[in-house]
Amino acid sequence: MTYIQLHTDYWENKFCVIIPSYNNATKIEAVINDVLLQTNNVIVINDGATDNTAQLLAHFKNITVISNPKNKGKGYAIKNGFKKAREMGYEYAITIDSDGQHCAEDISKFINACVTNQNAIIIGNRSIIKGKISRKSEFANNLSNFWFLVITGIKLDDTQSGFRLYPIKKMHHIKTLTRRYEFEIEILVKASWQNIPIESIPISVIYPPANERITHFRPVVDFIRISLLNSWLVFLSLTFFRPFAFIKKLNKKNIVDFFNQNLVKTNDNNFKIVGSIMFGVFMGIIPLWGYQLITAIALAYVFKLNKLIVGVAANISITPMIPVIIYLSYLTGGIVLGTDISKLPFNAGLSIELFTLNIKQYLIGSFVLASIASSLIGTFFYVLLLFVRKDHR
Repeated sequence: MTYIQLHTDYWENKFCVIIPSYNNATKIEAVINDVLLQTNNVIVINDGATDNTAQLLAHFKNITVISNPKNKGKGYAIKNGFKKAREMGYEYAITIDSDGQHCAEDISKFINACVTNQNAIIIGNRSIIKGKISRKSEFANNLSNFWFLVITGIKLDDTQSGFRLYPIKKMHHIKTLTRRYEFEIEILVKASWQNIPIESIPISVIYPPANERITHFRPVVDFIRISLLNSWLVFLSLTFFRPFAFIKKLNKKNIVDFFNQNLVKTNDNNFKIVGSIMFGVFMGIIPLWGYQLITAIALAYVFKLNKLIVGVAANISITPMIPVIIYLSYLTGGIVLGTDISKLPFNAGLSIELFTLNIKQYLIGSFVLASIASSLIGTFFYVLLLFVRKDHR
């Protein structure tokens, strides 16, 4: 047995390796044997395999095996592995795929990285490729990396890698909804929202010829599931987590610094600054819930406005303000249309006609309210800038 030499006692007490597997009988034995050269702390999840995986696992007496009667998905298997690992007293879990594409000797790299940052999720970046990655896999990974950046603001090069280290003790409170391939994206996103650091390290990967590769990824079904998950996470990020993270960082010093750097000392003239504020406020109020921020910043590039100021101003639609904005939009729409503004949807009888009328009232009111609010706020800041930026008029 050749154990990892770096901090051996710490490794033996704190870490385990989790191997989720489904119908990988031709590879699973070799994967387990390679991992056992690194540690005896091995948990294998047989996720309802219909081949002879169960018989092969029975030969190993020094590992922990969890068997699901039916296939429930990779994410479900990993979550079961986390639960078992915590019950056994482990604080960290390294997941490795059972298809033979990962090199078990790279486990030491994860240990070294974890010793440096004991609170982080460590992702194996498949940068050293022995073989050739398919264009389909490369496209899927690049797309996943893009959406992860949009949702979290964190740039990673390999969000689809299954070779990872998780600080499972620190992550026990994170709730996830998915249980198949999309779980590995969801857990990263929600960990980032909990301020758990995410790092990556280079690892080796072996890609066998196309006819020897084992995959249970369903291109259509799983792509749709991942797309739906990304849409939901984008919505949550832009309407809840990003705005609250922004507010959480606010203090008197940050506000003063932002004001000085982006409104007073900037090279932009007053009209560009005020125009950016007005546009951000307008986009934050109109009914593009979940997409105000990303749309506002995209259009700010088109209109050559100050992207940072536009983004900050668009945060007027943070979650606590949404009910207020909707309510004021209905009131404004009622005034514009000359309807009885006391009859809002929640105190009137339900009907198709009433629903249609209220939607019309809300949509008209939201654009009018956005125009009024952006004009008033813009006027305030224009007058303010005339006093504080006398040299930039």
